[in-house]
Amino acid sequence: MRPVRPGRPTTRSRSLSGLTPDRSTLAAVIADLEAEHAVLDAIVADLDEASWDRPTPADGWAVRDQISHLSFFDDAGTEAIVDPDAFGATARALLPSDGDPMAEHLVRGRALVPPAMLSWWRTARASFVAAARTLGPTDRVPWYGPPMGALSFVSARLMETWAHGQDVADALGVTRVPTARLRHIAHLGVRARPFSYAVRGLEVPSSDVGVALAGPGGETWTWGPVDGNGATVRGSALDFCLVVTQRRHVDDTALVVEGDAAVQWLAIAQAFAGPPGPGRPANAWLS
Repeated sequence: MRPVRPGRPTTRSRSLSGLTPDRSTLAAVIADLEAEHAVLDAIVADLDEASWDRPTPADGWAVRDQISHLSFFDDAGTEAIVDPDAFGATARALLPSDGDPMAEHLVRGRALVPPAMLSWWRTARASFVAAARTLGPTDRVPWYGPPMGALSFVSARLMETWAHGQDVADALGVTRVPTARLRHIAHLGVRARPFSYAVRGLEVPSSDVGVALAGPGGETWTWGPVDGNGATVRGSALDFCLVVTQRRHVDDTALVVEGDAAVQWLAIAQAFAGPPGPGRPANAWLS
């Protein structure tokens, strides 16, 4: 059986009680990113060629496509840090393309034998980590949208690694153990609520949605008002992260979503940059 499987925040949704100080420094987030790399590496390191070509829940993407995607954007992230002008030119050339902006790196990854594919990713992520360590806590990094603060930028790479790793794990029937690193992803998901609307051309709501999540260690992480008098989302951090990274439909989770604003948000929630994601249909992971 297969395992069950960033815009500007409003003032109150800046609450960060889910991130304790020891995990919210840049050095700590980089260390958590490396830990996330290691988990996914352990899953793919010894795969045979057939497994690299196994389809994942992302339509048309095999395991190798998920890893080439991470490799490409880790390379891009390194360039954004070490040579912002060169990155800007590359990004401007990529975004207005009439074709699939993902096509170039997918073609590259599909042409590689597994050892070369793995080497690309390992080299790209190591270069990104080395570049990230040169950032100061107040630095901003250009990206495929507004520039991002250093902490959010590295957190976003962690989120992407975890999310694409989920697709790989689902394809291979692997269940990953949830960790406290989920709070980085949950925080990005909360902060990206305005972006989820703006990227779809929708009016950004002025009201807040409170979020209260149970972390893997039994701790509670909260953002915004959760006093029961407004729209709220409650449940496990894992379920919330699966929804905001569009790896599960909200109906396939045990999240308790109360209030029209919360229901509307989770239907379009998107923690990642770029155009609107298609999401996952309900029960898709069961097929």
